[in-house]
Amino acid sequence: MDDIVRQAMAKWPNVPDCYGWLGLSARGQWYMRDDRAQAAGTFAGGGEQAKGSLLQHEKLIEFIARNYLSDAQGCWYFQNGPQRVFVELEATPYIWRVNEDFSVSAHTGTPAQVKACLLDENGYVYLETDLGFGLIHTQDVVQAAEAVQAGEWQLQTCESKKLSARYGFVNSPKSL
Repeated sequence: MDDIVRQAMAKWPNVPDCYGWLGLSARGQWYMRDDRAQAAGTFAGGGEQAKGSLLQHEKLIEFIARNYLSDAQGCWYFQNGPQRVFVELEATPYIWRVNEDFSVSAHTGTPAQVKACLLDENGYVYLETDLGFGLIHTQDVVQAAEAVQAGEWQLQTCESKKLSARYGFVNSPKSL
C-alpha cells in the first residue's frame, strides 16, 4: 500500500465505503461504473452497458494495482486514500498472464508461483497461486496448455459455481 494512502487513512479514519463504482473484467481491465452503468445491471451479467467506462490512464491503473486488497470476508477493494472502493469482479480476483517460460503474473503486475491449475466445465482455466486465485487471461490459454503438456502444471477439474466459496472471494461485495 502506498504511504500516501496510509497517511490519508490516519487523517480521515471514518470515510464511508464505496460500492458498485469499480469493476475488474475477466481480461484484467478496470472499469469505472457511473450511475447509468450500475442501473444497466450487474457488472458480471449486465452486458457491455453495465460495465461502464474502461480505465486507460496508466498512472491511475498502477495506483489501483498497488492498493488492491481483500478484506476478511473475501471482498476485494481498492484503497483510495481513506476510502475503500469495493470491486465488482466479472470472474475472479486475479487475472493471470502466462509467460513463455510458464512464469505467471497477475493483472496487477505482481509475479506469483503456481500451486494448482484448474479447468472448469466451460473450458476456463484458473490458477491457484501463492498470491491468490484467478482466471488465466484468454490470450494465454495456449501457454497454459503447453505448461500442462510439459508436465509443469497438473490439471485438475472443478465446478465454476463452487470456486468463489472454495477460494473465499466475493464477486459482488454489495450483495453481502
